Amino acid sequence: MRIGLAAAVAVLASFSVQAQGWETLRKDGIHDPRGPGVKELQEPGAALSKLTPDNAGNMVRWVQALEKSEINPRASIRPDTKIRVYDSDVLLNLKGGMPIVRFPHRQHTQWLDCANCHDHLFKAEAGANQFSMLAILEGEQCGVCHGAVAFPLTECFRCHSVARPGNVLRPTLPIAIPPGAVPPR
Repeated sequence: MRIGLAAAVAVLASFSVQAQGWETLRKDGIHDPRGPGVKELQEPGAALSKLTPDNAGNMVRWVQALEKSEINPRASIRPDTKIRVYDSDVLLNLKGGMPIVRFPHRQHTQWLDCANCHDHLFKAEAGANQFSMLAILEGEQCGVCHGAVAFPLTECFRCHSVARPGNVLRPTLPIAIPPGAVPPR
């Protein structure tokens, strides 16, 4: 089911606001509060409040937490898996009006194997992918993670981070929030 752009932005903005309080597992609407497993899990506030803080999404700067060794994610469940960290940036959205997107492979491949995205989400070939903000807002392409486990899509300038030739990047530029949407804090 596809939703409209305004609805997608509203959902993302409300997620950003809700995540600030680190709702308890019993009240998060995801976990069954009557289930026996919920008492075995660590509460998000207890775990996340110790990590490098952020002002959006689930309130954690995950890449900085990784770089500071605050977290040490398992790269694979199989100990014999060779981890491939690809240290190359790719520039995307070279023709649009927004600043250019810089996709940092290193930060992504430190936790995810290339097979997580290639070739079912993205073709591993320069120029072979057509990106769409609508598709991303609807949970496709980059939206599979961003807006769910990574920083939310309301943080436009974290991806759109390279000024176009002749333009000055203005990270404080407000995004247009559709009528009825909850603006991010």
